[in-house]
Order: sequence, then structure tokens, then C-alpha cells
Amino acid sequence: MNTDTKDNRSVRRALLTGGALLAGAAATGAGYVLTHSDQPIAMDDFSDLPRAMRTLERLRTAPLRTRSGWDLAQVLHHSAQSVEYSLDGFPQLKPAWFRSSLGSMAFAVFSARGRMSHGLEEPIPGAPAIASGQPLDAAVEHLMSALGRFERHGNALAPHFAYGVLSKSEYTRAHLMHLANHWELVDAG
Repeated sequence: MNTDTKDNRSVRRALLTGGALLAGAAATGAGYVLTHSDQPIAMDDFSDLPRAMRTLERLRTAPLRTRSGWDLAQVLHHSAQSVEYSLDGFPQLKPAWFRSSLGSMAFAVFSARGRMSHGLEEPIPGAPAIASGQPLDAAVEHLMSALGRFERHGNALAPHFAYGVLSKSEYTRAHLMHLANHWELVDAG
């Protein structure tokens, strides 16, 4: 019985040590992917900021709608919040250990595949609720203004609530992938 217990402890210890090494390797690899990804963003309308702005501008003459979840104005205001918080600071941050490990690894994976995946009706933690039924023109203007402000911004950016510290190019990529992810539920009006 003592031998079985010792063997079980040895196996458990080996698994824990191996898991820690694997997590460390994954984090190192994620850092490499994060800084060396040139995978294009999966949706061409959001492959760069000028294209994103043209996509948003088209909403003024050819409004679209969402198939489910938030209405399009809510999506645009939510996206504008995200951009503004990258400049001014998010209302709530995940713990530092999360941002420096799981959060940064999640962003690395998203960046490597050129596509984000997240809950499309999840508000930003601590952000005020966004009412449905708002005018689309005001929502378009809000997001375009936020993106313009982001584009002109030359100072340090606030840490992302989940991904942690991002460079300007990484944040640009995060914002574009975020918009593209929400656009998966957008259809012609």
C-alpha cells in the first residue's frame, strides 16, 4: 500500500511538473506568436483601419442589422467603448496573473489565426449598459470618432482588461478582430 501511495505521488508530481513546463513553453510560444504574427485578419472589411472606417461609413447609406443578440447600434457603441478604454483605461481589469498568462495567450492565439472569438453579448467588465434601439447614425459616429482618436493617439495605451499590455499595432489588431467577430452576426437590412 505504501508503494502504491509513493508511486501515485510520483506520478502526480511528474504530471504537475510536466504541466508547469508545458504551460511555460506555451506562454513562451504565445509570446513569439504574438510578436511575430502576420496572419491577415479573417474578414477583409476589417483588415486595416482605413477599410474598417469605409465599412462603417457605408452604414450611413446602406444600413445593416444583426441576426441575433445586440442590435447594430449596441454593437457599435460597445466597440467604441473598447477603443475608448484602450486610451483612457478599462473600468475593471482581470487580475495581473490572468492578464500576463491566460489573457496574453488568448490574444496570441487570436492574433495567430487572424480571428477573435468571444461572447457577442458580453459587456466589457464594469462598462455601463448600452440600451437597445438607439439611432444607428449616432452609433456609427461614436465608433468612427473613437477609432479616429485611437489612430491619432501617440502616448502609452491602457492595459487591456484581459490581454494586458498591448502595443499600438497589437491594439489595432485587437480592435479590428473585435469588430470582425461582431460582424459575423451582421446581415443586410
